Amino acid sequence: QVMLVESGGGLVQAEGSLRLSCAASGRTVSSVIMAWFRQAPGKERDFVAAITRSGVSTHYTASVKGRFTISRDNAKNTVYLQMNSLKPEDTAVYYCAADTASLVTTDPRRVDYWGQGTQVTVSS
Repeated sequence: QVMLVESGGGLVQAEGSLRLSCAASGRTVSSVIMAWFRQAPGKERDFVAAITRSGVSTHYTASVKGRFTISRDNAKNTVYLQMNSLKPEDTAVYYCAADTASLVTTDPRRVDYWGQGTQVTVSS
């Protein structure tokens, strides 16, 4: 029903920046909660950031606050994750997510739709 396609991942040096994009189809991004999760090898999928339907409120996990910014372009039906001051510990597969719930969740088990993931590797 909802298709999410991530892009923008790659290899970057520590302290560098990347911008991930998530192009959505099937639903407008303003009609769902949009979020980013990430999963490092051997670890669980963890919440990174979310933006509410209104676009007014954003939420971040503590480790990325001040470095990452989630944003949305309604005209392009696309959500972005601007990642600055990247650290090697940010290395993971990053997944775009869409949720029809009324409240933001940090639990990946509650997410309705997932993108295919894009690899982000930060070297020292």
